[in-house]
Amino acid sequence: MVDLTQYLWIVWLVFVIVCVIIEVLTLEFTFLMIAAGSLIGGLGANLLGAEWWVQILAAAIISGLLLFTIRPLLLKTLDRGREPARTNVDALVGMAARVSTAFVDGAGYVKLANGETWTARLETEDSAPNPAEGDRLTVVRIEGATAVVAPRERSETA
Repeated sequence: MVDLTQYLWIVWLVFVIVCVIIEVLTLEFTFLMIAAGSLIGGLGANLLGAEWWVQILAAAIISGLLLFTIRPLLLKTLDRGREPARTNVDALVGMAARVSTAFVDGAGYVKLANGETWTARLETEDSAPNPAEGDRLTVVRIEGATAVVAPRERSETA
């Protein structure tokens, strides 16, 4: 009868390759850490002649250490310098808008560049004329369900 534990190194290599393939698809460094822990701990212990349970234990310990020490550092290094993506109403600030209903007393409706129609009011209610239908504006901020807008600068329209 053949002792299957002598072929355990093949199982470790296949497991490492599968983890690397999954990592290429997910790009989260989780399976990369598991693959490295299995390669170093599992296959390494196998090549040193350790029992199968020692191999699994070594792979689990090293994978866990890598997951909780190296992975957070890698993720933080990759995210450094990147500005977080603006979402929800934060993403609307600075967006172009076009007047869909003429403003009366500094209030009206605008259609934003993303296709949404918002209630709007002018940022400054000075003696400037109210924007007419079709005029271009820029969202300055969002206050509740109202977009506060200002006329676009000439350099922005070009």
